[in-house]
Amino acid sequence: MVTISHVVEKLVSERIYLHEALSKGIASYGAVAKNLKPLIDKELGKDTKHTAIVTALRRYAEKINTRFKDARFDTEQSEVNMKTHIIDINVVKTQVLLDKLYRFYDLMNFEAGDILHIIYGRTHVAIVTNERNKKKILNLIQNQKIKKIEEDLVALSFTVGKERIEKPGVLFQLTRNLAWEKINIVEIISVDVEVTFIIDKNDANRAYNALERLIAN
Repeated sequence: MVTISHVVEKLVSERIYLHEALSKGIASYGAVAKNLKPLIDKELGKDTKHTAIVTALRRYAEKINTRFKDARFDTEQSEVNMKTHIIDINVVKTQVLLDKLYRFYDLMNFEAGDILHIIYGRTHVAIVTNERNKKKILNLIQNQKIKKIEEDLVALSFTVGKERIEKPGVLFQLTRNLAWEKINIVEIISVDVEVTFIIDKNDANRAYNALERLIAN
């Protein structure tokens, strides 16, 4: 049986900003209930009581906080790092391309700070590296079909910490804070305890601050 609580959770989970506001305790339950009431009435096919919706919202907010109470970060294990002048090259996946990928590593100077992430999709391969390596990479794949090249990107890395990497909701916490700032994520790369977001450089400062706010002093 569908209840007011079920509908409230569904509606809130579909609205990232409302979800965030409830989790932070900055939303008025009464105002939110008034806003959602027409949708809840339509979903249930009956007139619902304002007080019942308020109660359901309050309980769901408590559930959100309980669910993610272990997904917290501190300065002992977590930090945010930024690397600028990043490029993302998206190429159609072919056997010829796959045979060449190992040669990319010979082009990198990792001691000088080069990065290289190769992300395999079903039909495409994304190559994330420093802009200074663009010409060398394109020369190596010159006969391959390039879907798009995105430049002026930033790699924003968040160190999660060994004790928290396996906690449910960790990635959600990170992406939620970026979504709250209306930041588009080009790529997400996760390696061990580090999660890296590839974003536009124009969003760099807001994204950095959004992730930094997650770390408790």
